[in-house]
Amino acid sequence: MFISNAYAQAATDAAAGGAAGGLMQFLPLILMFGVLYFVMIRPQMKRQKEHKSMIDALAKGDEVVIGGGILGRVSKLGDNVLHLEVANGVEIQVQRQAVVQVLPKGTFK
Repeated sequence: MFISNAYAQAATDAAAGGAAGGLMQFLPLILMFGVLYFVMIRPQMKRQKEHKSMIDALAKGDEVVIGGGILGRVSKLGDNVLHLEVANGVEIQVQRQAVVQVLPKGTFK
């Protein structure tokens, strides 16, 4: 008399709603990963590719800036190391990856 009757739902309705609900829960996560890929990961891969091509294209006589802000002219090239002339008769050895920018000819005197 005080307790009302409880009726069970059909099994097909619950299964169909559960599958769509599960997909809807992961949709924001998938969208966040997509935005992260196009905003952060893809541009970083592009910068790495450009830096690698710049490093591979280095030649003797190029004027460059290395990571510490030192300007110099490439005097010798090795596989992983290059010799940089920073002043008359003063050479330093740096890793190729330390090169940040290749300057136009005539910038370094």
